[in-house]
Amino acid sequence: MEQKEQKIAFVTDDGINISSHFGRALYYEVVTLADGKTLSRERREKAGHHTFGEHQHHGASHDHKHGVMTSPITDCSVLVSRGMGTGAQQHLLSMGITPVLTDLHTIEEAAASFMAGTLTNNPKRLHDHGQGQHH
Repeated sequence: MEQKEQKIAFVTDDGINISSHFGRALYYEVVTLADGKTLSRERREKAGHHTFGEHQHHGASHDHKHGVMTSPITDCSVLVSRGMGTGAQQHLLSMGITPVLTDLHTIEEAAASFMAGTLTNNPKRLHDHGQGQHH
């Protein structure tokens, strides 16, 4: 029986390694999987701290920033990163995208682990930027 296609977004700066910080990553590498195979890979521009400026945390709302950051991956069901803040995690979940915080370093190994059903989430990679009091 054929599996349906699934799109996984990986945060990256170079298309090879998974970024250790969701907000600072420059791109999404979107991998389309089906039947245990990679069908395609596509790099998409990603807004982030470099877009808004590190000191603008008090300008636009965090929800707005997370919305801008995640708008290129609304067709994805999973996002893989090596770290992110609680605000980004909550935003992804509200969009129906499952965030996975991995200890793996490369997109290739994480995609293979995902297809094998062995990709695990490490909650210790979640960090709080002190945003909780703003919501």
